Amino acid sequence: MPISPEDKGFGQGSPELARWAEKVFQPEDPVLAEIRARSIREGLPAIAVGRFDGLHLEVLARLVGARKAVEIGTLGGYSGVCLLRGMPEDGVLHTFELDAHHAEVARESFRKAGVANRARIHLGPALQKLREIENEAPFDLCFIDADKTGYPAYLDWAARHLRVGGAVLGDNAFGFGGVAQPDGDEGVRALRRFNEELARGGRFRATMIPTEEGLALGVKVA
Repeated sequence: MPISPEDKGFGQGSPELARWAEKVFQPEDPVLAEIRARSIREGLPAIAVGRFDGLHLEVLARLVGARKAVEIGTLGGYSGVCLLRGMPEDGVLHTFELDAHHAEVARESFRKAGVANRARIHLGPALQKLREIENEAPFDLCFIDADKTGYPAYLDWAARHLRVGGAVLGDNAFGFGGVAQPDGDEGVRALRRFNEELARGGRFRATMIPTEEGLALGVKVA
């Protein structure tokens, strides 16, 4: 058996291992595959979370015992279904979407997945609409996957409204490769601030799940 190297890499890029993992863990079932395909047919951008990212969301929701969760960026409902699958029957997901057509596609996704009664879709700018649920805080989990320039503000909201021990997740945290560069556009700069605050701001103990696009994960400690 090969010996594990002393200097272990960050993530892996082996197509062979990726195929093996998908075969063993089977992250996407027919319900999720239908949501992905229907969203594209309906004209939504093909930017839903990856198959394993969806499984990560479900497992992490189970891990933190999420009963009250927030999702910023609904799209077609793929990630929301994954989160709800990891929540108990009395769990509720508040999901925020700016585009009315996206919200309608997501509503059908929640219906087909059998979780419509536990999904609350809020239509409009997230930072405004989030105020409507603050009286339900503290929340157990917050998943951020929306406009990249808004990530620092969304993180601040999560820090103020999650319970201690609750989790925040940020998709696309690598900024599509841009966060490691010295400059970048406004979205990349915002993602860099998001990562730095999450890692060093003192409110979360955080790590990076090295998916292809980066899935940042923090547990609230203060």
